Amino acid sequence: MARMSKPSCLITTPSSLGLHFPNPTEKTGAIPAAAGSTMSAPPELPSMSNDVLLIFFFTEPNDEWISRVKAKHPGLEIRWVNILNPDHTFKKPESLGDEVWKGVTLLCPFIQPPPAELLSTVRFVQLPSAGVDRWPGHPTYENEKVVFCSGNGAHAPQIAEWVIASWLSHQHHFTRYAEQMKTGQWEPPTRSTVQDSTAARMGVLGYGAIGRQCARVAHAMGMEVYAYTRSEKATPEKRLDDSYCVPGTGDPDGLVPSKWFHGASKDAINNFLAQDLDIVVLSLPLTKETKGLLSHEQFEILSKKKTFVCNIARGGHLDQTALIQALESGKIRGAALDVTDPEPLPSDHALWKAPNLLITPHVSWQTQSLMPRILDILELNLDRLGAGQPLINVVNRQLHY
Repeated sequence: MARMSKPSCLITTPSSLGLHFPNPTEKTGAIPAAAGSTMSAPPELPSMSNDVLLIFFFTEPNDEWISRVKAKHPGLEIRWVNILNPDHTFKKPESLGDEVWKGVTLLCPFIQPPPAELLSTVRFVQLPSAGVDRWPGHPTYENEKVVFCSGNGAHAPQIAEWVIASWLSHQHHFTRYAEQMKTGQWEPPTRSTVQDSTAARMGVLGYGAIGRQCARVAHAMGMEVYAYTRSEKATPEKRLDDSYCVPGTGDPDGLVPSKWFHGASKDAINNFLAQDLDIVVLSLPLTKETKGLLSHEQFEILSKKKTFVCNIARGGHLDQTALIQALESGKIRGAALDVTDPEPLPSDHALWKAPNLLITPHVSWQTQSLMPRILDILELNLDRLGAGQPLINVVNRQLHY
């Protein structure tokens, strides 16, 4: 791993790809609040020789990974459960049996939060997801003695590709041409309505791992990037990212944005949206503060530039009725949603018929590289737990990211 002159994001990728982990004793950089990731010294834990790790994945056990981790942590027991049923639904945690849950102290769950009574001995939870919005209110989550870490950074490359793909598809009218292929129609050349990206401006609401990779790709295409974070990032040190990062991705030093904005108020958000944005990307956590973040007032602001709206965070960020009206009235040029409220979106929902809208069924996170990256983060944190060192992607239980 190349050493950097300044602390930056922890660059790791799956060991199965021939790469390695950073030194567990290496010092790390500043905590970027908007990244959904913090570094924090864990509570004092006994030797991991008495620990039981339970992993819920929708794949069969990775024997190579299990052997490597057990070799590094003698005495650690690892239980791996494939939670996928033959009909592609997920097994319920309580259906797995007492023998699966007995003595579990470390947990990596790829499903909804298990009942609290099953987690009575758990003290560390590695979430595969970047968001934690399903956990607030759960007794285990509210227990400050239990450390929660997110999968922040594992989803950034593939989601950024989805964002850019949806933008380019809209700008270059790919959907229209796909429909014309069904009838063999060759559209005659007309005055071009295509706007290429070199003169465009992207606004990233939530400059965490996903937002940083969106910015990196957009910048490479010649776009100007404005970043928005909850807390102020006034110095180079505060703009650093110390979350998990795939090599060659992201914006570890926070150098891409030409302007930074911050705040938690509606006025601050509105000011950011008023910056003549061609595309705005929602990549922030869903909290009480961010629920319904974009509604009629915000779409009116975006109408000045007819901004393209891209949401890969959570459906609750958008007032969907306001979005439909903004699309139907032409206030915005288009939108792309990988998330809706509710999910799955009912077949008779009005969103399906809104013009200039792309909807995908919450799949932007999917890639064959996801599981190795999640295991990479988990292994990194297990190494740090065993060494008594700060963990990566520790969730802030007050901000919920």
